[in-house]
Amino acid sequence: MFNRPKIEIKNPEQISKMHRAGRVVGKALAAVEAAAQPGVSSGELDDIAKDVIFSNNATPSFLGYHGFPAHICVSINHEVVHGIPARDRILQQGDLVSVDCGAIVEGWHGDAAITIEIGTVKPELKKLSALTHQALMAGIAAAQVGNRISDIGQAIENVARSQTELDIGIVQEYVGHGIGSQMHMAPSVPNYGPPGNGVKLVEGMAIAIEPMFILGSPKVHILEDEWTVVSSEGAIASHWENTIVITKSGPEITTVRE
Repeated sequence: MFNRPKIEIKNPEQISKMHRAGRVVGKALAAVEAAAQPGVSSGELDDIAKDVIFSNNATPSFLGYHGFPAHICVSINHEVVHGIPARDRILQQGDLVSVDCGAIVEGWHGDAAITIEIGTVKPELKKLSALTHQALMAGIAAAQVGNRISDIGQAIENVARSQTELDIGIVQEYVGHGIGSQMHMAPSVPNYGPPGNGVKLVEGMAIAIEPMFILGSPKVHILEDEWTVVSSEGAIASHWENTIVITKSGPEITTVRE
């Protein structure tokens, strides 16, 4: 969907700024999660994230990006990614809501997403979100110096395929990405294998890993707003994401929630 500039290797000072941006993202997502409950609008969640981002001397990565009209993405139930917050989108008991947030500090980006359960959700939706988060962490664990990009995707796919309780569709049209001085950079980071393909991971690379799972068919399409990606069969989706830096001692998550 986006043009991705070449792979960028960061120095320690640049990585430090990415950690600062990541902390802002973590704070914004934590604030949004605390406020997300039945009766709250997705537009109100956008206001909360906006206040956290600007009060921490950062700027939003998303607002105005290719014309995107909000500070965060809020994708509800069958919406997979890039949902646009609105005052008339009211969260309901049992919704599964994915929130994606990006922030910039001194020109360097952080990007992360969480899935939030609104009130009490159906057991299969709770399991869907937990599996997607588990897949994210498996992908992060595979992001070791010397591994290949597709080793991350294989680790994510393994989580989806290794369980038999749910029919999990892995979205393939939308993937993770390199990140740093721009939000979307090379390399692309697919959420599926086979392993051993793609660029080799080296110290100083930064990537955003973001599995998107659907409870059913992985087919998706974009709504008329030209942003919101939805399940083509109306199935529920979950999206989890973290920005990480590749180091000799293992992956470092920059977007930790406080």
